[in-house]
Amino acid sequence: MMKKIIFILLATIYINASGQESAVVNQQPIDSLRLKKNLGIVFGTEAVIYTGSMTGLYYLWYADYPQSKFHFYNDNAEWLQMDKAGHATTAYHVGMIGYEALRLAGWDEKHSLLYGGPLGFVFLTTVEVFDGLSDGWGFSWGDMAANALGTGLFMGQQALWHEQRISMKYSYHNTQFPQYRPDLLGSTLPERMLKDYNGQTIWLSFNIKSLFMNDESKFPSWINVALGYSGEGMTGGFYNTTNYNGQIIPEFERARQFVISPDIDLTRIPVKNKFLKSTLKVLSFIKIPMPAVMCDSQGNFSWHWLYF
Repeated sequence: MMKKIIFILLATIYINASGQESAVVNQQPIDSLRLKKNLGIVFGTEAVIYTGSMTGLYYLWYADYPQSKFHFYNDNAEWLQMDKAGHATTAYHVGMIGYEALRLAGWDEKHSLLYGGPLGFVFLTTVEVFDGLSDGWGFSWGDMAANALGTGLFMGQQALWHEQRISMKYSYHNTQFPQYRPDLLGSTLPERMLKDYNGQTIWLSFNIKSLFMNDESKFPSWINVALGYSGEGMTGGFYNTTNYNGQIIPEFERARQFVISPDIDLTRIPVKNKFLKSTLKVLSFIKIPMPAVMCDSQGNFSWHWLYF
């Protein structure tokens, strides 16, 4: 499921990058005729991306599998809930992109949040419907709850603070596990980044100044502290397999991992260059490698000089 989620995220990032050219309309009032034109462009672009993404998704991941009647599937215990964390992260970022696209078009805060914020939830609900009609998967209420959580985190902060003080991020590091199940965890680096939950970490990154200090403070506005969640020892979704293609797989103990690390909010770094600012914005969903302390569900603590 993660590869499908990232597919949607990468497709919708286009809105954010292409919208930077029209950023001037976000800073000053525009006439109703210009606003209607801008909104038409944004909604039209979103419709094209939505249709293209869903069509591509269907033919890339569903067309080769048997179809079935709509059904449900309980995958809440799968992959130590890393799949659910990925759903929340994607819903959060796609909702942010939808909101910002409408703000760049010149629409007011309230309407941009109301119509743009749920974009990730809409995209991922379509994915769940595809799952529900596919024999290999099923409609998951757990996935829907995670989608709602990510959407709510973005929209709630925007409504309360008019900014994001807590952001969701993603990072990846190589692990030993794909060699035992390359079909499931990936055989190349791009595949492993999308499929190997052992190497993925989902973060909540807290902006220190905006949460705990006043505007007059000289504390750097771009310094964050991040809490991460990951899992390790997984060679299967619900349980580990003992062999693959006749080869014995070592026994690994599945464990949850909790990480704390300093972080940088790329969107708060003061830069004047529009291209650089846009680039930092697009990259802001990635957690920058930093020193970290980890504790796992077995009670083990470890220090990492540079945690990816």
